Formats: sequence, structure tokens, C-alpha cells
Amino acid sequence: MSEVKEKAALAKRTTNRLAALSTEAKNAALLRIADTLIERTAELVAANEEDLKRGRETGLSASLLDRLALTPQRIEAMAQGVREVVALPDPVGEQLAAFDRPNGLRIRQVRVPIGLIGIIYEARPNVTVDAAALCLKTGNAVLLRGGSSALSSNRAIVDAIRHALEQTDLPADAVQLVADPSRASVDEMLKLNGLLDCIIPRGGASLIQTVVQNATVPVIETGAGICHTFVDESADAAMALAIALNAKVQRPSVCNAMETLLVHRAFAEAHLAAFAEAFREKNVELRGCGEARRLVPWMNEAGDADYATEYNDYILNVKVVGGLDEALEHIERFGTKHSECIVTASAANAERFLQEVDAAAVYHNASTRFTDGFEFGFGAEIGISTQKLHARGPMGLPALTSSKYIVAGDGQIRG
Repeated sequence: MSEVKEKAALAKRTTNRLAALSTEAKNAALLRIADTLIERTAELVAANEEDLKRGRETGLSASLLDRLALTPQRIEAMAQGVREVVALPDPVGEQLAAFDRPNGLRIRQVRVPIGLIGIIYEARPNVTVDAAALCLKTGNAVLLRGGSSALSSNRAIVDAIRHALEQTDLPADAVQLVADPSRASVDEMLKLNGLLDCIIPRGGASLIQTVVQNATVPVIETGAGICHTFVDESADAAMALAIALNAKVQRPSVCNAMETLLVHRAFAEAHLAAFAEAFREKNVELRGCGEARRLVPWMNEAGDADYATEYNDYILNVKVVGGLDEALEHIERFGTKHSECIVTASAANAERFLQEVDAAAVYHNASTRFTDGFEFGFGAEIGISTQKLHARGPMGLPALTSSKYIVAGDGQIRG
């Protein structure tokens, strides 16, 4: 049996036991995990240094090395994140509906764990801790397959988690790490029907599309973010600039950062030059349509390839549009159904935008940067779903559950 199948089978065998555990037992296990991470700080840092050394030798960029790095402070933050999951309400067992039928059957719908969740992700080793904690809190087993650049770190982290679980009521086999760094291990996970109940990919657009296009196991698609802010004719200029700057520069590398600024023609004539200077002061490269470049000649040229790109960088497209209809058409063509914003004083235009834009989160007069589990009050998140089935938007603990119907009777039979 391959490593992937063997570890998936071990984890699958724990799911019935996990589903029956109390919230208190799960929380106690999570607290032990948090303590163990702190206790093993030196070991985790040493393992991480192996990854950093390989990364430097293979030419990883400074930003990727920073994302990969573990320090005592970051390990403390990881442990604190686990403790924060303990403080969140346990959705398992929550009653979603209850009703009686005329024949006397009493029917309840309650939340239950999904089962065994496969998570395929890239560089950051903190995702290993987050994913394990969220899955265990919801009574799910997890099969983790991280990026090869963090393999030593992930091995040390999962070893710490499993050691902690051995001291609790939760089975250590509920958390498994696929150590095979080859593409073959991913391909095998995508076809583990009967073992994996679902797969969640976390990473860039190419990883997500590989999973979506090749998996036979159900996928919860976490999406790339080509997000837009449309500044309408009636927008307050100071508000619009503050929102647009925040959406682009507060943290440009994340999926809810703005990639294209759409500006109503009348607003652009009055304000685009000042907006452009504000972005230039923040070291943002602007790429504009012909009309935007007429108003701000130093902009670089933008075309369809730019509008279809998630930069995750200090680069912003600027497109002047004739009004709401043209803005909606552009978002429909280039958006990734993640997060979209309108800045306007028109209640009618705001309502049209909020109703007609097909995205996981739509905003009126607020930055797209708020699409986040913590900002929505969900606590930690497993990702941001851009699909429409089961879970959409920031995925907190309830998104890692399914439901089942519990039906009670006193001898009813169907005629």
C-alpha cells in the first residue's frame, strides 16, 4: 500500500471515534497541542532551519523565505491560534431544524463532522497547525499534504501534534502528514474516493485549478482573488481613496486585496490624478486603460492579460468606465467570485451592485480586505471558498461540518 493510502486509511479509521467525542475532550487535546508546540520550540526551529537552508540553496525569494521561517515568536503565535480555536463554539451537534410530521415522526437536522478531510497547501508551516486544530475541533480527521519547501518543518509540527494527542482522548492517527513531496502524491490524493470525504486546496491559482480539474473526490474550492473596487460618480472622494488604498496596499499579497480599480468617468475626470499620486507615494505601479492614461500619462498600459492577473504585489490596474453597467460587465468577465466593492452615495446603485455581482462577499463603502474569518467574527478559518455548494466565503468551523437527519418514531411504517 502506498504512503498516501496507508495514512488515509489510518486516519479514516478514527472518524467514528472522533465524531462521538465531547467538546471538552477535543478542547483538552487542543490545549495539549498548544503546550507541546511551545515545549518543542527548539526542535521546530531546528527543523525549520533545514527548510530555510534548502530554500536559500534553491533560490527561494526573500519574501517566500520569510513566509517559510519559524521563530520562537511565530511558534508562540501558532500556539495562541490553537488556544483561540478552543475558545470558539463547537458546531458539532448544533440543531439546524426540528419538526414533526403528521404521521408522528419527529425529525431533527443536526451538524456532524465531514469525516476525513484532505488539505493540500503550499509554503507556510503555520497552515499545518491551523488546519489540524480546525479539523480536530470539528471532529474531523485530516490528511495533510504541504509544500516540499516546508517538509522538515511540517514533519516536526505533525510529530509534535501526534505526541500531544497520545496524551489525550483523541487518537493520534487522526492527524497524518504525507511526506512524499512528489506530484504523484497529490495526484493520488485527488482520487482517494471512499477514504477522503473532501479535499480543500490552499494556495495559488495553479494549485487550486490542478485540484479542481483533476479530483474525483469532492472539492471545496478556495479561490484566487481578482478583486475590484468600483468608485461610482457620487462617491465621497476621501472615503473612496481611503478604501482603495487599504484594499491594495494594506497587505497586497493576500487573496482579498484589490487588483483592479474601476472608476466612473465623471469621477475620474475630477479625482483620478490625485488618486494616482497617492498610489505612487505607496510605491504601487499603476497600469491603466487608454482613458486612464490620458488623465495620468505616466501610467503603464493595461490590457486583458493584466485584468486577468492576480498580482499579489504592488501593482494595480486602473480602468475608467462609463457607469455601473460597464463596471458590472467588467467584474463579470474578469472577477473570480471572491470579493467586490462599490463606493457610492447612491442607494439604488449600491443595491444593484450588491444584488447583481456574483461573488462570495460584496461590499458597499468598505474595503475588500475584510473578507476574512477573524474579521467576520468566525475565529480561525480554513480558507475562503469561492464556490456555491456547502460553504461560501470565509470558512470557519461550521463550514467543516455536514448534517444528518435524526428521525424518531414509535413503530411507523410507510404504506
